[in-house]
Amino acid sequence: MTWSRGNRSSGPRRFARPEDDPPDTSRLFIAVPVADEVRRAVGALMEQVAGASIEERAYGQPRWVRVDGLHLTLRFLGATPNDRQGDLAGALQACVVGVEPFDVALSGAGAFPNAARPRVLWVGITSGAAQLGALATKLSGELERLGWPPEDRPFAPHLTIARTDGVPGAGDKAQRLMELARDLDLAWKADRLVLYRSVLGRGPARYDPVAEAALAEHVS
Repeated sequence: MTWSRGNRSSGPRRFARPEDDPPDTSRLFIAVPVADEVRRAVGALMEQVAGASIEERAYGQPRWVRVDGLHLTLRFLGATPNDRQGDLAGALQACVVGVEPFDVALSGAGAFPNAARPRVLWVGITSGAAQLGALATKLSGELERLGWPPEDRPFAPHLTIARTDGVPGAGDKAQRLMELARDLDLAWKADRLVLYRSVLGRGPARYDPVAEAALAEHVS
């Protein structure tokens, strides 16, 4: 899995808090949720990498994703008018028709754009990547039909666990993660798509489900 847009800076990119979204919009994305037992195991890995609690932001620590919100993103939508949420719920239902639950396995780790100057820390996917890619493609077609533009970069399935823009020593954290995740072996059965709302505030963002659709649903 690679992700590259070039990096002209010799140091960590400064973190900037996202601007407030326009009124009557919500920051939305569509994802496959991670099973609870796998979330707990990944949370333990995050604690090992941090060498400290990940519940509160501390100097020199990445911005860890909330363990209860771990997910595999299929499409980030950003600030979206609230009156389009019904359309998006319908797109989810259309995407799951004929798609059966499938196994997802996690192992290995890395960083975007690279481990030397990382901006994002992730855990790799060793099984289920093809099915996730097919779902993302199907979802993209449904969204284009509703007026969303096509995605501007290839889909690269991964589990984001932290963001490290502007974090001193982030490269060391990336190396530590890669060492600890080398023999990671976690799996679960993906069984639904969820439309999430990102709720920003103090600490990590909270992800609230807005709508969901179970895999293998069929048109009646």
